[in-house]
Amino acid sequence: MAPDLGKIIVIKIGSALLVDEAGEGIRTQWLQSLAADIAELRHNGQKQIVIVSSGAIAIGRRHLGLEGRALKLEEKQAAAATGQIRLAHAWQEALAHYDITVAQILLTLEDTEDRRRHLNGRATIQTLLSLGVVPVINENDTVATAEIRFGDNDRLAARVTQMLSADCLILFSDIDGLYTADPRLDSNAEFISIIPEITPEVVAMAGAAPVGYSSGGMVTKIAAAKIAVSAGSRMVIANGRDHHCLSRLMKGEARHSLFLPQAEPLTARKKWIAAHVKAAGSLIIDEGAVLALRQGKSLLPAGLVEVKGEFDRGDLVEIIDQHQNHIGRGLVGYDSREALAIKGLKTSAVSAVLGYEGRGLLLHRDDLVMESVNE
Repeated sequence: MAPDLGKIIVIKIGSALLVDEAGEGIRTQWLQSLAADIAELRHNGQKQIVIVSSGAIAIGRRHLGLEGRALKLEEKQAAAATGQIRLAHAWQEALAHYDITVAQILLTLEDTEDRRRHLNGRATIQTLLSLGVVPVINENDTVATAEIRFGDNDRLAARVTQMLSADCLILFSDIDGLYTADPRLDSNAEFISIIPEITPEVVAMAGAAPVGYSSGGMVTKIAAAKIAVSAGSRMVIANGRDHHCLSRLMKGEARHSLFLPQAEPLTARKKWIAAHVKAAGSLIIDEGAVLALRQGKSLLPAGLVEVKGEFDRGDLVEIIDQHQNHIGRGLVGYDSREALAIKGLKTSAVSAVLGYEGRGLLLHRDDLVMESVNE
């Protein structure tokens, strides 16, 4: 049966799929078949696709003569610097056949953990998607250290899924899903098609990574699933070895394991916002802004009356009306200094006051949790 993947889909491609086993280069025909699948999904705006692609180090090490041995951290960084150029070009060339523009984004763990950089990264990716671009994301191995590396792109893909509140994460691997034990070692291992909850028993089913270019294995896929489902996203593990693996998955022709979330992405995001105990500051808004927020709209600078506290962009703030009633809470789009400077202004006047083009919204409705009307 074909899984329901939703509108926004993050697809992770592992090194073992993208790079041939001899390490000679990219599996071009396979990549072209995947590009055709992506183009088909994006036709008439049906889906928005984000790619998380491994392969930079595996590709770069050959060109630097570093094959056949374990690499030091600085050698991995050098290989990544070389391989990232070739990797980005391969994706660009494959999708250019379908008139699809590609953008390369390099991330580190800190980029997803720091609120300001998290919001900046999310805004960039969302803008690219709105312009019809396919973002191709990889860990920034050229600058990451042993302490801040994701260590595998399964978890990087899960963090990107969480960042975007994407509907689904697909991990294409060299295995078709989750088994009760490692099927390479246990012939009695049973396939599991649907995982409604990640229990300790499910975690115990994970095995080690296979020998070769893979750095993840089922252990990191389960770790990625925890991140994805907690963000309200579905996650699929499927075998990506065959040509047109994405198309076959969408048509229900490929066996796969589906991890189910407990809530939709936006609901999960708002639960996360609501769970924050301490706000960094507060925004006092007028009656017109209160009414707009009650109607599901975003907060504009024009409705802001007063700013209290010191906060950075992305911090949690309380939303309060002029009678000191708590209206809601959310992640603010400007720091306290900027918010104070633009309070009461129309959106068109923001850039003149700040000296640069502002984001327009003081607080986006997707980053806002409203209090009950009766409170």
